[in-house]
Amino acid sequence: MPGYGSEERALFEDDATKLYEEICQRGGIAASDYRIAEDGELRKAFDLLVEMGLISYDGEQEGWVADDPMGVQSRVVSPLSQQAAKLLAESSQWSSAFSNLSATWRRSPQAAVRGPFTYLRDAAIDAFLSQLLAECEEEMLTAQPQAGRDARFLAKAALRDIELLERGATMRTLYQHSARRSSVTHKYVAAVTARGAEVRTLDEFFKRMIVVDRRVAVIPNRDERAVAVVIREPAVVAFLVDVFDRSWERGRPFTNRDTSLLKDIAAEQRAMTMRMLIEGHSDPVSAKRLGVSPRTYAGYVADLKTDYDAQTRFQLGYTMGRQGISGQEDLEDDSAE
Repeated sequence: MPGYGSEERALFEDDATKLYEEICQRGGIAASDYRIAEDGELRKAFDLLVEMGLISYDGEQEGWVADDPMGVQSRVVSPLSQQAAKLLAESSQWSSAFSNLSATWRRSPQAAVRGPFTYLRDAAIDAFLSQLLAECEEEMLTAQPQAGRDARFLAKAALRDIELLERGATMRTLYQHSARRSSVTHKYVAAVTARGAEVRTLDEFFKRMIVVDRRVAVIPNRDERAVAVVIREPAVVAFLVDVFDRSWERGRPFTNRDTSLLKDIAAEQRAMTMRMLIEGHSDPVSAKRLGVSPRTYAGYVADLKTDYDAQTRFQLGYTMGRQGISGQEDLEDDSAE
């Protein structure tokens, strides 16, 4: 039986199926029916049914009658399923072959000819990151300022990162303290830390960054979210790793939920709110720096107004200024202890 493609399937689903149903209901179709003549409107559908073995000629009736489709189905579908399995296996082997080539090319002198910086846009970013992380052999460092990332995105990231961890690579991730409020992020962190990843949080704002094997870093291009910069320059990558390590040392373990730690985190967010007010940042900017919604940030400010008996932002700033408050007091007290 010849192979069938989308064109034959479209004809089968439309005219051929209707003709077959009519033949079943009427007990057959006369060979002289004008619709199945050489130039008839159902000739193509008729020829397909004959070719597939769904109808056969009955000499006694001098017409065509329907046959059981079950046997025909297995003859048509089974080869397609086998072909699909072969294509999937072949696709997987091609992907593996290209992955090996890609890893070889990235380590070759020719790769350096393109320069230490590459700019990626839109869909090319995810495609590059997927390939880069698939090649990770030793370590991945990530800084993720977004606290409430999409649940579907995090579920996909969890599968990818777990695969990386199970290959034996290590992983360290930094979030802002506000990530602790996200149930979706908690699920992701639980999944990766169970496989050995480490996750910490910081009060301060930072840009997103991914560093793989201390040889390739990916950062955003200024404020253009749809553009990423791939950095292969060893000196720049080493500098970014150093910045990450310094921030990591000041981070608080995500999985630690001791009361004393949570109080420290609350104090750090309160102190940063003070600094935002003293420096005169707008609410949207301040909320972004803390990694919280404008509504949550407004709640932080309202708490400070209550604590300092201020009715307005101006009164709050004036009172803190008179008292010499800088937003560093609680942090300095903690470090002195």
